[in-house]
Amino acid sequence: MQTATVLAEQVDYRPTDDEPFMNERQLEYFKQKLMNWKDEILRESRETVTHLQKETENHPDLADRATSETDRALELRTRDRQRKLISKIDEALRRIEDQSYGYCEETGEPIGLARLEARPVATMSVEAQERHERRERVHRDD
Repeated sequence: MQTATVLAEQVDYRPTDDEPFMNERQLEYFKQKLMNWKDEILRESRETVTHLQKETENHPDLADRATSETDRALELRTRDRQRKLISKIDEALRRIEDQSYGYCEETGEPIGLARLEARPVATMSVEAQERHERRERVHRDD
């Protein structure tokens, strides 16, 4: 895997359909992409905590206080979504380790490089995801 690490660290490397699907180089590429994404989210979370601790002042003006509370609530909702995203990133990293990454959990078919590039935590192919969403809509409408 050392060779794959060196190859995937090349700045201009992008997985292509010309190479075997989910070979060592692609797995390492997506692993690095996911780890970098997770690190960025964690860094932003630390900055938010620092910002929220500094922003504990009590505003005398009601409008300022309302704006501050709205900003705080929005920031906390964003962090909660990112906390859930970190769980998905961790799950994707586990799938890389067990060699199931890049394959649809419903059909077992390859998800596709373009979809994984756009959404590295994807667990279903576009077609399977669309079927899943259609079923969800039908059951929700009942």
